Amino acid sequence: METKLLAAYAAALSYEEIPADVIERSKDCFLDSLGAAIYGTDLPWSRIIINYARRYGAGGKSSILGEMNGKVQAPFAALANGALTHSFELDNVRQPGAGVHAGATLIPSGLAVGEEIGASGKELLAAFVAGGEVMFRIGHACRETSEKIGFHAPGLTGTLGAAATVGRLLGLSSQQMANAFGIAGSLSSGLLEFVKSGSGGMVKRLHLGRAAEGGVLAASLAREGFTGPETILEGKFGFLQVFSREPDLSRLIHGLGKEYEVMNICMKRFPCHINAQAPIQAVQELRAEHPFVGGAVEGITIAGGEKIVTHHNIPEPKDVMMAQYSIPFSVALSLFREPGDPCSFSEASLNDPAILSLSRRVKLAVDELSKMIEGYRGARVTVRLKDGQELTREVREFKGTPAHPLSRAEVREKFMTLSNKMGKLAAQRLAERIENLAAEENVQNLLS
Repeated sequence: METKLLAAYAAALSYEEIPADVIERSKDCFLDSLGAAIYGTDLPWSRIIINYARRYGAGGKSSILGEMNGKVQAPFAALANGALTHSFELDNVRQPGAGVHAGATLIPSGLAVGEEIGASGKELLAAFVAGGEVMFRIGHACRETSEKIGFHAPGLTGTLGAAATVGRLLGLSSQQMANAFGIAGSLSSGLLEFVKSGSGGMVKRLHLGRAAEGGVLAASLAREGFTGPETILEGKFGFLQVFSREPDLSRLIHGLGKEYEVMNICMKRFPCHINAQAPIQAVQELRAEHPFVGGAVEGITIAGGEKIVTHHNIPEPKDVMMAQYSIPFSVALSLFREPGDPCSFSEASLNDPAILSLSRRVKLAVDELSKMIEGYRGARVTVRLKDGQELTREVREFKGTPAHPLSRAEVREKFMTLSNKMGKLAAQRLAERIENLAAEENVQNLLS
């Protein structure tokens, strides 16, 4: 029943019924995500995927973000753009945590198909919101347990969200949308072994691209009459029972059409995992009040959610991607480099003896508060200086969360920084068109 209700909602949602603040938040997400993707185009792992998309997907109508020449078929554009958006830990998530990445799954799939069919800006925005309301609820219903059993949650939820986004653009009926969900559930994938192995971090970027691509495949097949199980979410061997522990099915449709999950989008200021945002902010706030340098720090203790210990305790990362996933390294780096600058996460920083030494002296612990607040991403940080001082700061809601969102001006500033390769005037023009996306009659030329 839940699958069909969500499918009917996604199929019927119109632009006109979406509140203005939800539309504005959606446009912020578009701008934030495009900046992240454009920045990622020159990274070595991104080039591998871009070259793959060009080799096998040539001749289409869909753009690879940040690339001026040559369009590709929609599934390959979705694959590349999903990976690009997630290529350097700059993309947005949900707060409280639910294992969803709207910018790296819904926007790549929606833009790819929107360009292919010549959708309007309003249609693209409505499709994005439809996908967000579906995907965020599915992630929330998993109760943040997918990653406890070894799955990379955005690779799971993203396929369903992308299917909803693309299905809405393609005008699927509610029955076809349910089939798209049924197909997407079997395409969901992504394992966290890179965390335990300490190697192969490139695959983390691929999970988001595959989710976006899978959504295009699922919705496209459903349009042609291909079927999937209508109980893919709630069934005994369905998504929630297989990919989570003790799921809460009521969350799938709670407040549907009244409470908009898109408003829970959370944006990053620092190019590292979302669970490192609060600790870095806490350390920077302490430095502002009690000026000290990284070399003056004896050690740091960070208390936060369980995942900081089980997933992010990587004091000696082997590559830049694992460095961005490591809370000890990211926090240590913030005391020797500018934490908001993506260039700070580099091979030079990875091999910096001072940063590595401090990273080894960062201790992580589970905060009792996190056991009472589901999806908790706050942190209590204690910095011990070599002169004997002990400084503590708690950050429960960091800048960028729904409680303290980035302003439109701050989102644009981040976009302009990340899209520097485009040139200032071109970046400004694209930002203005995104901020007025509802006025676009045909998004085929949006990225030209």
